[in-house]
Formats: sequence, C-alpha cells, structure tokens
Amino acid sequence: MEKRCVISVCKIQIIFFHKINQADVFVIQDDVKFVNRITNRNKIISSSEYTWINVPIKKGHQSLPIMDVKINNEIPWKKINFKKVCAGYNKAKFFHLYKDYFENLYTKEWNSIFDLNFETIKQVLSWLDIKVEIVIESELRVSGQPTERLVKVCKKLGADTYISGIGGKRYLDEKLFEKNKIILKYQNYNPIRYLQHTSKSFIPNLSIIDLLANVGSESGKLLKENN
Repeated sequence: MEKRCVISVCKIQIIFFHKINQADVFVIQDDVKFVNRITNRNKIISSSEYTWINVPIKKGHQSLPIMDVKINNEIPWKKINFKKVCAGYNKAKFFHLYKDYFENLYTKEWNSIFDLNFETIKQVLSWLDIKVEIVIESELRVSGQPTERLVKVCKKLGADTYISGIGGKRYLDEKLFEKNKIILKYQNYNPIRYLQHTSKSFIPNLSIIDLLANVGSESGKLLKENN
C-alpha cells in the first residue's frame, strides 16, 4: 500500500495545505536553516487588494535552524496582525467562526516562531478535517544534502512516495529517489477559486485564513476536490 510523505517547513498558505492533504505523513522541518519571509509572513485581503502579516524575528537569528529562531516581541506584532486580519475579514461570511481563535492566538505569549506556526497548523488541519500523521524532523536525526535528507526521512518512515512542490524540480536529485525506489511526485496545483467577500477580482495564493473566512466549514471539501 502506498505511503505518501510531505516534508516541509511550516507555512500557512492555501497551497501548503493542499499539498499536506495528499499525504499520509507530514514531516515538519524544524532543523533546517530559517529563511526570512517563508515561515514568518502571510498574505491576506486588505482594502487595497492585499497586505502582509509578519512575525518579526530577533536580530541575528536569520542564520539559525528554525527551531532556535526567536520572535522579536519588542515589536507589537500581535496587535498589528490581529488588527489587519479583522480589517480584512470582519465582513467575510464565516470569519466569526474563527475570530475568537485568532484573538486568543494573538493574546498568548510566543517566543518561538516554530511553536507559533506548529500550533496554528494543527488547528487549521482540524478545521479542514485533514487526517495526517505529523512528525517533527529533528526527532528523526537525519543529515546530508537536501535530497539526501528527504530520502533518509522517507526511508525511516517507510514512505514509498514523496510529494514535492513544483519548485522542487529546480533542485531535487530525481535519480537519487529512483535509486532508493521512492516515487517522486510533484504537486499539481491550480489556485482554488471561491467567492471572496471583496467586490474586486479574485486574488489567488493567499493565506488559508482567506479560504476559511469566505468558505467556512466547506473549506476542507473544496481543498480535497482540487486534488
């Protein structure tokens, strides 16, 4: 029986959850180098089309593994981000279902960017009704070059299929997967279209917040229909 694996850093975009929905096991990379603007910001609706919500990182932490990166709480990022989320989605049909969660999320004290993202991802997976085994990569103790690490993780978990984002075509060693008898599949994703509460033309590739606020409990179904 096929066992499909997705290995990725934490992200909150719709395309990210579309990929996880295709997997049996999701491995969260916490032991790879932090990349600014990948794991600490998201694009959401605003009155001027879209805006970014950011989580500021402490100076000098950009070169650390993600699990060691600390949030710069000297900047009032929680207040700023919650205000942006409310401004963008208060008029969305289903935002009221999620507003309390985000208010509580932005009330808690957060020091680790990984802890913040991990908490958010687990909740969103529950809302989307995505059933997947979650593994934290550092617990597997793998090392090596990018493709070598991915192959080692798949073998440790008994996965025979690895699902990569389309960007993986630029750097993955496809022959190494073939040599280790692991099937390499690339995510086939076309931006999911749905009725956004703004009267402007559809804006693709936003945070999962946008899908939830506009589609509500049917978000997971819509995501799965796009596989």
